[in-house]
Amino acid sequence: MKKNGFVSFTKFFLDFMFFSGILVEVTLPYTLKLAGRYYSAEIGRQYIPMLVIFGISGICGLIIVFSLRRMMRTVIERNCFVSDNTRSLKVMGRVSLVIAVLFLIKSILIPTPASFVIVLTFFIAGMFSHVLSLVFEEAVRFKEENDLTI
Repeated sequence: MKKNGFVSFTKFFLDFMFFSGILVEVTLPYTLKLAGRYYSAEIGRQYIPMLVIFGISGICGLIIVFSLRRMMRTVIERNCFVSDNTRSLKVMGRVSLVIAVLFLIKSILIPTPASFVIVLTFFIAGMFSHVLSLVFEEAVRFKEENDLTI
């Protein structure tokens, strides 16, 4: 498939998010200490729980972006309705719900309006990904039946 500008930009952006996310995840202990020192003393007092919550959430975010990168390859190849995309959507749904639960816990430790927005956003994203995986599952089934009849 000849890549159009939007597909190229999306692929570049997903790659950038993935590799910069790894950098953020690796430097998290240091940047969280700085945030505790210069931004909010409460983060410093809750350093270990925040490190665990943000660390696991970061890994979940990387899994989501990695899954999207894999799905983007199927878009470029013009073969979107494959069982790998169904699995990717299910994984993205599960890790989105994990992020929602982690930030619900964070909201108990350090309540902020942004934490509640993140909980709602990732809960909806998790549900959306799960429903979309079911739609893709049916599309894959129809495609495979159609391929057999030809």
